[in-house]
Formats: sequence, structure tokens, C-alpha cells
Amino acid sequence: MLRQTLTIAPAEIARQLALCDQIRALLDQRPGQKLAYVDTYGCQQNEADSERLRGYLARMGYAFSPTEEGADLVLLNTCAIREHAEQRVFGNVGALTHTKRRHPEQVICLCGCMARQDHVAQRLRQSFPHVDLVFGPQLLWQFPQLLLDRLTSGKRVFATEDVPGAVAEGIPVVRQNRQKAWVSIMYGCNNFCTYCIVPYVRGRERSRRPEDILAEVRELAQAGYQDITLLGQNVNSYGKDLGLGVDFAWLLEQVNAIPGEFLIRFMTSHPKDAGARLFDTMAACEKVAPVLHLPFQSGSSRVLQAMHRGYTREHYLSLVDELRARIPEIVLTSDVIVGFPGETQEEFEQTMSLIETVRYDALFTFLFSPRRGTPAERMPDPMPKEQKSANFQRLLQRQNEISWEKHQRYVGGIYRCLVDGQGTDGRLTARTDGGRLVHLAGDPGCIGTWQNARITEASTWALFGDVVEG
Repeated sequence: MLRQTLTIAPAEIARQLALCDQIRALLDQRPGQKLAYVDTYGCQQNEADSERLRGYLARMGYAFSPTEEGADLVLLNTCAIREHAEQRVFGNVGALTHTKRRHPEQVICLCGCMARQDHVAQRLRQSFPHVDLVFGPQLLWQFPQLLLDRLTSGKRVFATEDVPGAVAEGIPVVRQNRQKAWVSIMYGCNNFCTYCIVPYVRGRERSRRPEDILAEVRELAQAGYQDITLLGQNVNSYGKDLGLGVDFAWLLEQVNAIPGEFLIRFMTSHPKDAGARLFDTMAACEKVAPVLHLPFQSGSSRVLQAMHRGYTREHYLSLVDELRARIPEIVLTSDVIVGFPGETQEEFEQTMSLIETVRYDALFTFLFSPRRGTPAERMPDPMPKEQKSANFQRLLQRQNEISWEKHQRYVGGIYRCLVDGQGTDGRLTARTDGGRLVHLAGDPGCIGTWQNARITEASTWALFGDVVEG
């Protein structure tokens, strides 16, 4: 895996945009409006990447289709974090043989984390001949060149080689939401947790320059975006590779100083790099949302060491105490893996006791999924799958009870919410500053505005209430 970072020169992005115009001219020779369908799997970073791919596609002259049927171009931006995600993608790629049979000129592209795995690229070559273009996340900036190669040669294009991780500014963006925006502040990861494929498929950590991030946030604020999420595999490592003497807490302060009425969210924070400076900054910055996603993964210090997480159970619990001392109303969420290789029943019980101690507002829970090429794939794993599944269900049930109990405390209170849409049942959907989902009775004219909501009911997953007039 290559360690260096490739900074893409503005002239090279200008060349890619010129290639977009060349593709537009090529497509204009064919009758009718050309449609593209972009299907995104996985994390928020993939969502942010897809917004840039849509930006390129719009520059090429494509409009966007809600379905692959009838689309001239289908692009799947994939996730490799779990086996289930990969198998779902392969199933959907297989189903595209039917749309391509009905539309032989359809161009099918697959990109994202799956594309950087050699065994995936090999399977696509051999078993999915209808897939035309495959490229990894490090080559997203070069999408116009790769697509033009496919359109002009008529040959399949596979750009899955190991290349330096890139930082590219100036790629156009088509955002999916008018209230909420993703802003990538860095790419890649240096942590090499033993279960995780991300450093191998997304490359080493590389930070965007602060002036580029601040310019993007300033533009979003001026355009009226009200909920801005800063993204990175480990945002607390921001700036370490720049040599500028800046860190993530400093960046939060700078974003907070940008004029406008908007909330700042961020993810993900690695516990080994979190601490008092981050928590003090969160508490001092009025625009930073009172919510933190702080993955603990296991309640056992031995398992955490085997995962190469860089902290102990005791250190993690001390961080939670520090955080709540500074921000008592913090909404705390986390990730946990059940059934890591070698985890004993006693060590699982330590995970159960940790969630009882911390009492998270919500957990993202995962059964261990071995990833090819990671150290954990080769670790002894004696616990039977049936026991792992039983433990997983027990943890899920207990966390659901805790989430329900915590949500009940909202009932009767009034909370500021950003109204962001309308559900199929006619109720408005909104989020509290702490990120809790609220279903509201109210006027659809409220969409895109901040409203005070009186909470009348609560479930495990959501709050329910009414807009408070005035």
C-alpha cells in the first residue's frame, strides 16, 4: 500500500472538466436526454463521494434517474466494510444484466471501496461481463477520463491498481439535500484496526488544507445550509500530515466563527485521539451540536488490544466522564462489534456492563464480519456462531430498552428541531440538535426551517410531537 499523498493540481481538474464537456458533446450526438442513476452504499464518506460523481455527471449533461431502468449510465458506489454489504452489491450488479439486455447501450460503472480489492476486481472481470468501468476511491477525481476511455474505445476499463491517495479540490458537487451537507475534511486512515479494511482500500490519512475546507463551509452557509457534517475516518487526526500546526479542535473553532445559522456535526472520532481539548472546544462553540459518535467496539481491554484500538476500557470510560462533565446534555452514540475472534463469554459480558455504565442514546451494532486481507481474518475464533448470534440479540435488546428509556425523558419537553422533510404518512420529519429523529404534526411549509417541537410520545427509534406555534 502506497504511503504518499498525491495533490491534484488545479490544471488537472480543469482538464477533467474539459473532458466532461467533451463527453457532453459526444452524448449530444445521440437523441434524447441522457440519464444517470447513482446508487450509494455504506458510509457518509461514500455519500460525499457520490455528490462529486454527480457533479461530474451533471457537467457531462446527464440528468438523474430515480431507478436503473432506462438509465443510460448506472454507477454503483460501493462499501467493503462488511461481507453482507459486498454480497448485496454483487446481487444488485447481477440483476443489472436484465436492464442492460433491455438497454444494450447502458454503461455500468462500479467504484468505491469494493473496487480496490483484488478479489472483487477479478470476480467482476470473470463473472460480470456487463460491467463496463471499475475504479477505486483514489481515482474518483479521474472519473471523466476513465468514462471517456470507455465511451470511445468500447472496451471495459479497470482502474483498480494501488495508487497514491489523492486530495483534489475543484470537483463540482451536486448535493442531494438543501438543508444538510457533508464536508470531507480528510481521507483515508492510519489506524489499521485488525478487523478493518478501510486503510487498505482508501489509503493513508491525508487532510485537506484548512482554507479549502473553510471556503466550502462558507459557501454552504451563504447558500442557506443549516446542518453541516465534517467527515473523516478519524477527524481527531486532522492536520497531523499538513505540518501547519493545526488540529481538529482548531478547525472546529474556525468553522464555528463562520457567519450563519447552522449546526456543525462531525464523525467519526477515535477514542485514542479524543480528549479534553476536543470536549472543551465542543462546549465553547455554540454551533457545534451536542452529540458525539465515539466508537468503543468492545468492553474488554484484551479484545481492544487484539483489535489494535489504542485504548483500554478504563481510558474509554474516563473519556465519557470527562465529556459529560463538560457537556451534561450530550447525546452519545457508538459502534460495537460482537463476536470478534477469540472473544470469550466473559469478555462479552464486559461489553454488556459497559453499555449499562455509559447508557448510550443509540448503538450501531455489528456481528464480526471477517474481511479478506485483514489480520483478524487469520485469528483463531472458537466461539460458535450460535453463541455469537445469541449474544448479539441480547445486546440489541438491552440497548433498545436503554434507547426507549432515554427517549421517554423527552416527552413533555420543547426542543429546537430542523424540519427536513415529510414522511409517507404526511407527518414532517425533523432532527433535534442532538440528532434525534422527530415525527411532527405541522405545516409542510415548515420544511427547511428551525421549529420548536413539543414532544408528546417516544419510541425506541424516534420522538413524536407537534410544532409549537410562535
